[in-house]
Amino acid sequence: MISIGRAAVSARRRVAGAAVMLPVVLLLGCPQANTPATSGRPVPQATAPALPNTTGANAVDAQRAVANDAETRRVQALMQQVDSHYNSGVQNYRAGRLDAARLDFDFAVDLMLTSGIDIKADGTLNDEFERTVNAVNALEMDALKQGNGFSPPEEETPLQSVANLTFPPDPALVARLTSELNTTSDLPLVINDQVAGYINAFANSRSFTAHMRASLKRAAPYRGMIQQVLKEEGVPQDLIYLAVAESGFQLQVVNAKSGAGGMWQFMPFQGAYGLQRNGYFDERFDPEKSSRAYARYIKTLYKQFGDWYLAMAGYDWGPGNIQKAVMRTGYADYWQLLRRNALPRETADYVPKILAAVIMAKNPAKYGLEDVMAVKPLEEDTVPVDYAMDLRLAADVTDSTLANIVQLNPALLRLSTPAGIHYDLHVPKGTGDEFKKRIAAIPVDKRDTYRFHEMRAGESLEQVAQLYKVSTHDIRVTNDLADTDAVGEGDELVIPVNSATTASTRPLEYTAQRGETLVTIADRFNVTAEELQRWNQLSSIDVSPGTQLYVSEPVRLAPASRAHVSGRRGRVGRGRSAVRGGRSARSGGGGRGSYGGSTSRSGSSRMGTASRTGAAARAGASSRTGAAGTRKHRR
Repeated sequence: MISIGRAAVSARRRVAGAAVMLPVVLLLGCPQANTPATSGRPVPQATAPALPNTTGANAVDAQRAVANDAETRRVQALMQQVDSHYNSGVQNYRAGRLDAARLDFDFAVDLMLTSGIDIKADGTLNDEFERTVNAVNALEMDALKQGNGFSPPEEETPLQSVANLTFPPDPALVARLTSELNTTSDLPLVINDQVAGYINAFANSRSFTAHMRASLKRAAPYRGMIQQVLKEEGVPQDLIYLAVAESGFQLQVVNAKSGAGGMWQFMPFQGAYGLQRNGYFDERFDPEKSSRAYARYIKTLYKQFGDWYLAMAGYDWGPGNIQKAVMRTGYADYWQLLRRNALPRETADYVPKILAAVIMAKNPAKYGLEDVMAVKPLEEDTVPVDYAMDLRLAADVTDSTLANIVQLNPALLRLSTPAGIHYDLHVPKGTGDEFKKRIAAIPVDKRDTYRFHEMRAGESLEQVAQLYKVSTHDIRVTNDLADTDAVGEGDELVIPVNSATTASTRPLEYTAQRGETLVTIADRFNVTAEELQRWNQLSSIDVSPGTQLYVSEPVRLAPASRAHVSGRRGRVGRGRSAVRGGRSARSGGGGRGSYGGSTSRSGSSRMGTASRTGAAARAGASSRTGAAGTRKHRR
């Protein structure tokens, strides 16, 4: 999960270790850690001092005074903006909108890290910074007591929803299911008492059927891509269904206890099997890259054991533990280990459950899953970027929405791509060429703040300026437009928005008034009542006065692992499923957390990397000067 508290901890570490540039503004008047939910704070107003008409040394002092006054005003403006985001986060937190609170707090921290003011040398300011991050930490700690912090709650995976069962031998059931099986698979399939028992239990469990449907629906957009990756890596394509057990195909699920994350529940180790993590993205949440990492890891286990069932068991319990069981019994066979009670209960159930899920998924009509298996695959274009770019700009130049861009890039931790680091940005299918053409008109060092706008019918330049909170003069200068040049429908404009006036990253909200319904509110904001219901998880069009509603689609960024994760229990054979505590890196185990023994197996090795430290680099990576624009033309 991403946690602003942990992000603040990482920011604190950078303040302690380097001259990180942070704003004075945020540090003044921030709440104490023991009162995190305070309301808005007054901002002191400064007036410009009267300067004497002097020359020589006095003139230099006067110029310095003017510069200091300008800096004070800039600090005050930034302070108001940061204070607004912090208090908005507190309000969202109190209302239970944790994802929105996370965005507000994240944006406040980003402002701190990119302002360009050094606080390290000032003990008072450094103390204020400490109190600020502690206040946000206090909020997260309170959220953690109630669930999963500022991350959406984990959904229990389908295989967890059915308790571990013991099935007595039932030759008739095995024979019936075997005769009905009409499945070809590149994974060896067997129907024995254990597999048949789980198929029967799952088919007759309403809760499991619901979970199975949800899992397969989430998998549907990525199924073809994942199976192609498995094929390219020489792994049976039906091993895609191991994710049913691991995460229910939830792309961004994070184990709050272990830090394991993503569809395949990899531990947060930098660079393992090619998965990269930094302050801007975590490739454990990238469906293609994490699937390739999974394929390579499971193939490594297969090469070690020569058996796919043992590889699956090793993924669950850890290859070291499986190797010990093989050496102890003399059998390199999963079913033999099962018969000799050489496996912990979870691992003994793990493989039969997955095989049952494979058989059911490959026979969807028989188990009422045909509609979710027919969902169309996700289509997207990929454009490589190596510069900082606000995702709202990416939405602008592709005629998309911010929510859609975020959804297409589940590995991103922020509303920006990283500066100086290669990132494969996914945009809607068919927009890649338009993206490249339009983005070329915006200076590289302005892509993290500037916006792009295509004029609509009846829209004036004044309206556009008001929308982005800039002046018409700045828009004309940036786009090389004379005062006499007219703009009209179809004209493409670069909007010189700067970091101090950028619109809030918080999803737009509205407070319902007496007598209003979703229909009237939808009309007000030019959306549909169905969209309001979906964005706010409502079942009725009736709303109570005072209810706060999303009136634009909420943006949910990827979570980031906490900086501190408690170690797992070291008892061999007492594993838990990945989203409930994990099994990897247990004493003598190995597992996915240790990637075949290449990393430490102690619980302390699970420390996550900083989730916000990369932002400091962004402040110095791009120049804030030079607004060279390109004259736009009508299509």
